[in-house]
Amino acid sequence: MKKEPQSIKWRLRSSSLSSIISNSLVLFLLGILLLLLFNAKRLSDFVKENIGFSVILHDDVREVEAGFLRKTLDASPYVRSTEYISKEEAATELKEQLGEDFIGFLGYNPLSSSIEVRLRAEYANPDSIKKIEDELMAFRPVKEVFYQKSLVNLVNDNVRKISAIILLFGALLFFIAFVLINNTIRISVYSKRFIINTMKLVGATWGFIRKPFLAKGITHGFYASLLAILLLVSVVYLAEQEFYEVINFGQVELLAAIFGLVIVAGIIVNLLSTYFAVNKYLRLKADDLYY
Repeated sequence: MKKEPQSIKWRLRSSSLSSIISNSLVLFLLGILLLLLFNAKRLSDFVKENIGFSVILHDDVREVEAGFLRKTLDASPYVRSTEYISKEEAATELKEQLGEDFIGFLGYNPLSSSIEVRLRAEYANPDSIKKIEDELMAFRPVKEVFYQKSLVNLVNDNVRKISAIILLFGALLFFIAFVLINNTIRISVYSKRFIINTMKLVGATWGFIRKPFLAKGITHGFYASLLAILLLVSVVYLAEQEFYEVINFGQVELLAAIFGLVIVAGIIVNLLSTYFAVNKYLRLKADDLYY
């Protein structure tokens, strides 16, 4: 006889635990989506700022002239960073890539010194790069400006497409999150439909019957949100190792806003779902509870 109440308590606890875990996983996905949405601009800028071009210099250009040109570029509003690569450095790098000494075979170094330029995100588009190319070609040391036009177009097109997909996916995921949490709570309330009916029969008001269910819904939503936040923190930590410029723990205000939205979403969705689920069984007659 003593084991039976314990088994009932265990079933209730396991039911609550499974509800919290399932809700937390949904909220975790919602949090991931919020991270993507809030960091979409940073992610776009990160991709675009890795687009650059090579300023190939004439063979007779001295390092002093190259240094002056590099400083001029660094002072330009469209340049994020520059790197000077001498003929010798370019040859060494190509040797490593080819795995053989091509200079010994040719008898001379055919490569030119160059300045590798990385652009700011707002200038990483075909029109701006073309204007920058025309401007650079006016400098005497510049022999050629090399960049992959197709790659620039591809990156910009893909950034626009990905942004639209993220927004559509966000709306869909939020709907799915609400449906999943709502169904989980409805199943939980369904198992207590006879208790609700018994309380009605002894004269309890609807508000009195709803109160413990709503309190439980808020509690489960809060615990599920905390578990989802722990998962999000682990994701941010792992992402920080690879994409520090896109997302990191230094974004205190952003992360606080996302975590706050996850907690609010968890509580509100659980509260509303519990409210409507309990109301459904409050309206049912005793005979309808068996169907």
